[in-house]
Order: sequence, then structure tokens, then C-alpha cells
Amino acid sequence: MKRDKAAALLDAVYDRLFAVYGDCICPLRHETPFQLLVAVILSAQCRDERVNAVTPELFRRYPDAAAMSLADPADVGTIIRSLGLWRNKAASLVALSRLLTENFGGGVPDNMADLTTLPGVGRKSANVILGNAFGIPGFPVDTHVQRLLKHLRKDWVNATPENLERLVNDRMAAARWTNFSHLLIVHGRQVCHARTPDCAHCVLRDLCPDGKLQA
Repeated sequence: MKRDKAAALLDAVYDRLFAVYGDCICPLRHETPFQLLVAVILSAQCRDERVNAVTPELFRRYPDAAAMSLADPADVGTIIRSLGLWRNKAASLVALSRLLTENFGGGVPDNMADLTTLPGVGRKSANVILGNAFGIPGFPVDTHVQRLLKHLRKDWVNATPENLERLVNDRMAAARWTNFSHLLIVHGRQVCHARTPDCAHCVLRDLCPDGKLQA
């Protein structure tokens, strides 16, 4: 693991955010890896709260891949129609469930290589599932995570999500990865907003080049 200035900064950021928010949990409600996978797919271009509003009935009707693989996409669509792109998502969920049933015995794979073979699952989604469903360290990089890291490290401003994932993984203990992503997301939603960051109330202000400009 690299121990440079960036590593020291990341640990300091983690410690300060942890002091405010503590151990965070995935906001998408789920009880099984399959349910989290479904919720992650539904969350594309949709707020977590809206996903959580439809998944109780969806999971009551289709609790696992075996059940959903037999579903009519139109019936799934009726349950999730309040979400954006619901027709496409309904068809995708049924097709995904059939693939899981045929190729993985109805289970959700617990490794990056297999997860990213699933339609609609990239590295970010795979890391969400690994970290929150299986307890396997992963660092999901969403828009909030990207924005905050690029505020904190100006030399990372052109980094891709994959680059940022590697930069963090190379410099931070694996046990912190999943919660660090949660912490950055929560802070991005509550304080470091995309359009008007609330630098005056940010616990990272003195660590952040942009925050220092607001001093």
C-alpha cells in the first residue's frame, strides 16, 4: 500500500467524515444479494428513495432469481412503473434473473469478474454488491465520490472512475473502502452539493483546495 501525501489526505478525510457520520449502511433496502442487485439496477437514473418505495412489493412477489425468471415483464413493470425507464428495467430484470438461474444456479456471484459479466453491472455496481451484500471490500465510485475526490486532489481532476478506484485502493486499507464510499456519498448529498457546496459548514474545508478559497 502506498504511503504518500495522497494516502495521508485520504485517511484524514475518512477520519473526519467518520467522526460525523460513523458506519454507514447502503441506502437501498435489501435482505439478500439478489435483492441488492435488483435494487442497484433499478437505481439507475433514479433516487434511492423511489427505489425503496417499490421494492417491498417487488420482493414480496419475486423474492429470488428463480421466481423472477418466470415473471412476465409486464407484471414486473406494473410494480415498478413509478420509476424512470421502467419498461426497460422490467425486461432487464427478468432477463437477468433467467441468466442467474441458468449460469449461476440462481445465486449472485461474489467476485468482480463474474459480476461484471452480468448485463447492466459495471465496476461501480459490482463494488456496491461486493461490499454491502458479501462483506468483500470494494470502493464504488459514483458521481458524488468523483466530485469530492476531485475537489480534494486537483491532480486527480481528469481521473476516470476506474482510475479513482485504483488510486484509493492503492492508498487506503481495504477494510475502509466500502464505508469510505458511503461517507463521501452522504457528505456529497448533505454538504458538498454539486452546484453550491456548503463550504462554510464542511469539516473538510481546511483539507480541500476549493474550501480554502472560501476561507
